[in-house]
Amino acid sequence: MSIFRRSFWITLLVAAVAAANGQDELDTKLVPKSSAERSVLEVIKSPDLSVVHLWAPWCSNCQAELKNGGWLKMVKDNPQVKFYFVSVWNDGGDGKSMLSKFQIADQPNVTILADPGPRRGPVSAKIVTFG
Repeated sequence: MSIFRRSFWITLLVAAVAAANGQDELDTKLVPKSSAERSVLEVIKSPDLSVVHLWAPWCSNCQAELKNGGWLKMVKDNPQVKFYFVSVWNDGGDGKSMLSKFQIADQPNVTILADPGPRRGPVSAKIVTFG
């Protein structure tokens, strides 16, 4: 194969890879973010001290954290800190009833959000990133 043909094919291959990667970035930018994602992005850009907790009401570890009172104590002991409880993998539900059960939902420095991303089917069909 001549040097010209080899350079042509290498150039074509590099261009194809660059175009494919560029399209992926464009597609990512075109997909609208959920209101929960937008809210969290605003929070993390803010100079205020905030805690963002991704959780699910059906998760036994999350339930244990609520039952031992750690979250309620942390929220009450730090009124200057804003706490954002973002329910994920919960069919779009926010889990407010469970947070109310443990007296967290009505705290003035708590915001409850729900991520509406896909929740059913194999893990490959569900969201695996946030933000």
